[in-house]
Amino acid sequence: MRRRRRRRKKRWLKWGFFMFLVGASSFVFLIGASFILGPPSLERAENTIYYSSDQEVIGEEYGSEKRYWVDLDEIDDKLEKAIVWTEDQHFYDHLGFDFKRLAGAIVKDIQTMSLKEGASTITQQYARNLFLSHEKTWKRKLYEAFYTIRLEMFYDKDELLEGYLNTIYYGHGAYGIEAASKYYFNKSAKDLSWAEATLLAGIPKGPSIYSPFHDLENAKQRQAFILENLLENDVIDQATYDAAINEKLNFSDDRMIVKNSIAPYFQDIVVEELKSLLDLNMEEIRSGGYKVYTTLETDQQLALQTASESVLNNGEIQVGAVAMDPDTGGITALVGGQNYEASSFNREVQAKRMPGSSFKPFLYYAALENGMTAATTMMSKPTTFALENGQSYQPSNFNNYYANAPITMAQAVALSDNIFAVKTNLYVTPERFARIAKEKFAIESPLEPVASLALGTEVVSVKEMVTGYSIIANGGKKVNSHVIEKVTDSQGNVIYQYEEPKEEAGGFPFFSKKETNQLLKPALTYILTDMMKGMFDQELNGYMSVTGASIADQLTHDYAGKSGTTESDSWMVGFSPELVAGVWIGYDDNRSIEKVSEEHFSKEIWANFMEKAHESIPVTESKPPENIIEVPIDLNTGLLATDECGEAYTMPFIKGTQPSQYCTSHLEEINEENSEELKEITEDDPFLEDWWDWLWFGDNSTVTE
Repeated sequence: MRRRRRRRKKRWLKWGFFMFLVGASSFVFLIGASFILGPPSLERAENTIYYSSDQEVIGEEYGSEKRYWVDLDEIDDKLEKAIVWTEDQHFYDHLGFDFKRLAGAIVKDIQTMSLKEGASTITQQYARNLFLSHEKTWKRKLYEAFYTIRLEMFYDKDELLEGYLNTIYYGHGAYGIEAASKYYFNKSAKDLSWAEATLLAGIPKGPSIYSPFHDLENAKQRQAFILENLLENDVIDQATYDAAINEKLNFSDDRMIVKNSIAPYFQDIVVEELKSLLDLNMEEIRSGGYKVYTTLETDQQLALQTASESVLNNGEIQVGAVAMDPDTGGITALVGGQNYEASSFNREVQAKRMPGSSFKPFLYYAALENGMTAATTMMSKPTTFALENGQSYQPSNFNNYYANAPITMAQAVALSDNIFAVKTNLYVTPERFARIAKEKFAIESPLEPVASLALGTEVVSVKEMVTGYSIIANGGKKVNSHVIEKVTDSQGNVIYQYEEPKEEAGGFPFFSKKETNQLLKPALTYILTDMMKGMFDQELNGYMSVTGASIADQLTHDYAGKSGTTESDSWMVGFSPELVAGVWIGYDDNRSIEKVSEEHFSKEIWANFMEKAHESIPVTESKPPENIIEVPIDLNTGLLATDECGEAYTMPFIKGTQPSQYCTSHLEEINEENSEELKEITEDDPFLEDWWDWLWFGDNSTVTE
């Protein structure tokens, strides 16, 4: 019997020694493996934040978990003490495991055959948050131990505490103490009181139980427990305890991780540009922790939104509007529709609509390049055009108003005369006009080179139109429209910086052709801009009022622009030297705009926005190039004005291209002399050798008056 007991004891000693060797070997293996593998990565998902040009937060992207990351010195000491003394009193003394607590927890788990008892240290919880799921299995606990050893081996205690505080879950989708502070108290973690800090410290034990928004009584009981623990351990004194336990907590009414963002349509554009620049997918953007500095001007964005909301009185009609800095190409404000929540379809870039007469400035620049001037006159009357393909084309003016007499190009622009525009297009040739619109004005949409292109019958986006006008506004230089100025990673390293396009020379030295950012001739651009100011100048009223007459009295600055109207679209695009803005109004289903008031919405929004935006913009005046002269012109003839003629209007010309003859009251002399003068301009253009008579007078066989 005694011998049997000795054998049993000896067997248990052997098994004990064996288990000790296994345990020791495993421990040595874990230590060795941890050392060889090196420090585990502490990379974590963070919010990507969007900033305006003046560094204001305009929005935020977050993935499935809403997080903020703050340094330890940005977290109030009260909270650090409350967390440590509640979760892991020996945190700064142990090597990752509290063996006394752990042994007690293991015994209870074995007794109950469960894994419910927890004794995790802060380091263990941090390891679980970083690398593991929250399932209660032996396998997960072994992995947790492995990662805990690695964390303690390679990181100091402050780094571990900082990581823990930024990753622990506080309920309601809030991960990390900064997100929790904002959610529960609408303040930063560095500004918490003892009452607020201890209440937050109690939530991680069971967010669904101890969140004050789920059960305020439970939350207060746990807060009291934590405060008593701090008092017993002399972390706080009695006065502090009394003040904290009696403090009335002011919870956030919004209960949001971030405030509602402004410019949601703009942010969609930012996301698409960010995807392209950094070659990222959406989830990488959401959780990448990027700081994206955009071109948005907050004041201008609010001004554009306010202008749209104050003018539109129809919930169905839609708006697409954008403002741009013509010198940089940065988009400063953007509205893509009336209601983003109802429809995220961005009508600024995704919609393609007919621009109508707002497309004409591109045509008139082509005409200036091809020898016409602001004083060039052509007949404004009902005309049927016989086209080269054998078909005919019969455009009409607004409300069928015509001068039934010659008018100058300057007046044709101001009054938006369609007959003049189509004649100009056929003079320039539609092929050349389409090419110039694409190459010089950055129009990317397909353009069919047809006679009606002069009247804006091809579809384009608002962004394309505003980019094209920006090229005019900045004196003819290339514009790269963009919304992102700079991107930094979560550590503040700059990973993208916008750079202005540079002029470069390429090819062999003797045959290289310099690529220049100057797309338009400065003198011609100045003349075009001057003509575009005419839409607001009622001195140019003729057979009808100038197209900007309805808003001219609202404008206190010098603007240039052009409106456009089709059956289903209303446009207004215009600029000062500092800012370009374009507004489109219409219905998504392309139904006709039947109310006259709705046709004016685009002009009203544009005028309201431009005036508000220019309250804070230093206004400069464009200086004419040295080769520009200004000459008074008789509007009835397009010739030099005298006191004997009718209406005189000052127009700019490149020196040497101004009329050399003076006005006369004899219409037959005018037509004959002016026709010869225009022929001199176009005598090298074979297309017009046989066509000029009907361009000027109209062919009786193809004209309906």
